[in-house]
This record gives sequence, structure tokens and C-alpha cells, in this order.
Amino acid sequence: MANQTRSEVLLVGCGGVGALCAYNLEVGTQANVTAVLRSNYDAVDKNGFSISSIEHGEVTGWRPSKITRTISGNGKPFDFIVVTTKNIPDQPPAIAEVISPAVTHGHTIIVLLQNGINIERPLFKAFPDNIVLSGVSMISATETEPGKVRQDDPDILIISPFHNPRISMERESAAAQSFVDLYSASGKASCKLEPDVGTIRWRKLIYNACYNSICAILDMDTTTIRYAKHPVNDLVRPAMWEIWHIAKATGHPLPADIVEEMVDIDTWSFFKPSMAQDTSKGNFTEYENIVGEPLREAQRVNVPAPTLTVIYGILKALQWKVRAQNGLIKVPLERPQSLSLLEDS
Repeated sequence: MANQTRSEVLLVGCGGVGALCAYNLEVGTQANVTAVLRSNYDAVDKNGFSISSIEHGEVTGWRPSKITRTISGNGKPFDFIVVTTKNIPDQPPAIAEVISPAVTHGHTIIVLLQNGINIERPLFKAFPDNIVLSGVSMISATETEPGKVRQDDPDILIISPFHNPRISMERESAAAQSFVDLYSASGKASCKLEPDVGTIRWRKLIYNACYNSICAILDMDTTTIRYAKHPVNDLVRPAMWEIWHIAKATGHPLPADIVEEMVDIDTWSFFKPSMAQDTSKGNFTEYENIVGEPLREAQRVNVPAPTLTVIYGILKALQWKVRAQNGLIKVPLERPQSLSLLEDS
């Protein structure tokens, strides 16, 4: 009988963060989670997840209520769709297209646990009458091999409503609070409601647009970059101040000491941010929403951003390189008659 009152949750992107999110939701006994698995489906189908967590302990053989390779309807509507995949808008399919079969008009609440800014805009366009929430996760969770997840830092999740002018703020706030209650039910994670979505996301960009991207370009971890000193002085700190000024100009002023706080946040952890991990593996990166969107905001409000401009150009070239290596771009073996024949991407 209890199962009938549980929220139906579709979780898209069940890697390290997604697996911990799914587990925490089900441990709270107020949600049935349908997890969409791709590369780790066979491993989880056979043995379940093995989770080594500083909050949940050692867990073996755990499976969500349902696992699936594809997204479709659930018989009864999904109350929430939680998206924890990397956000790569320049590499189809788009998130809105991926989740569309599972979205019930006006009912399903979409929760984006993804990096960057302006990520809600395509969802507003695709689903104008559905509430979209922002989730900023502070957890450190890694899938060390298919189906095996390690959590090293506490699960801290900040939920905010993305405001859609078609929907009342009261409804959006109530939906955000309902997800906070759902996620907090386990008694393990820290989940709180923060109405100011912009400031929360710009604050995280101080780190992500700078350390994340520069570590990816240099193939270095954050500790080694600080030990070398000049990458921090010449690249990281200037980029952070550019984000700080862009945030202020767009109506999201951040504390004056946030830059130095972020410069030293990973002291002696030899941490390689997600974008650097992706470039090391030859994967696509989230550079558009992490660097491209802040840069476009800078252009809109006329804030100079020379460091971010160079960073963006290099990341765009690296993304092109990955596309070429994956056969998505045909590189001619001989010089064409006109360089205009080459794809401008």
C-alpha cells in the first residue's frame, strides 16, 4: 500500500552522481526510481550497483525499482524526471528530445542536475507548461567501473526553481520544496531550497568555467596547477574575475572574497575536474554551458572577457578534434580547392 503513495521518478544519467541520487531517493522510501542506464546497463542488470559511500556505507547488489536502456512512458505519469547526464548541446540528441517520451504535459517536474547557465531555456521551449527545477550538486561521486560507485564527499544538493513566466512562482516554489522533501527523506543527504537560482549557478561557475576548463586544456589537476603558480596567476585567477564581473553585470553579484576562496578550494587533493577527465578519455565536454554561455552573457552586457574568449576558442577546437576522431567530421586527405569547403563548426 505504501508504494502507491510514492513519487514516480525517472532518473536519466546513472553514473556516479546519478547512482547516488537514485539510491538516496529510494532509501527515503518515498520514491520509486526508474533509472536509465547506457554503458553500465549490463553490469547493473547482472550484479546491481556496488556503492562505497561515506554516508550510506558499503552497499552491494542494489538495484533501483526499475532499470531500462530506453526512455518511454511509465504506464502512470512520472512525477519527476531528474537529469544528471553531462550537458552537451552541440552534440545531439538534445536533453529535451531525449526525455520527451516520458514528460506528461503540465504534470511532470523536470529537475536539471547539470552544470552551467541558461540550461533551462531549451526545456522551457520544449515543455512550456512543465515546471523546471535547478539542482546544483556538491557531491563527489565517481563510477570507478561499470556499476561500481565511490562517494568521497557529502551529498549536498541545492534546489531552486527556474522561473518560467507561464507558471506562477508559487507553484514553482511548491514543486521545489516537494523535491527537497523527497530527497531529504533518507536523513543522509543535505538538500535545501535556495530561491536565487542565478547566484547559486554563477557562484559554481567561478570554479567550473575556470579550473574545470583550464585543467582540461592543460591536462593537469588543480593541485599541480597551483604548485606551478603561473597557470593560476596567468589563467585561473583572471578567468575567475571575469566570471565575477559578468555575474555582477547580469544582476548576480558575488562576494568579493569568492575568487580567492575558489582558487584554494581543492588544496592538495590533486583533483582532476570532470572536463579534464573527459578530455583525457577523448570524450566530449560541457564547454558550451560552462564557458560559452557566460561568454555570450559577457557580450550581451558589454563586459570584457579576454581570458574566457581564448579558453572558449581552445575548448571549441578540442571538441572539433573529438568529433573528427569519432568520424563525425570528414577531414580531407588532400588540400581542397577552396578552404570554404571545410566544415565551419
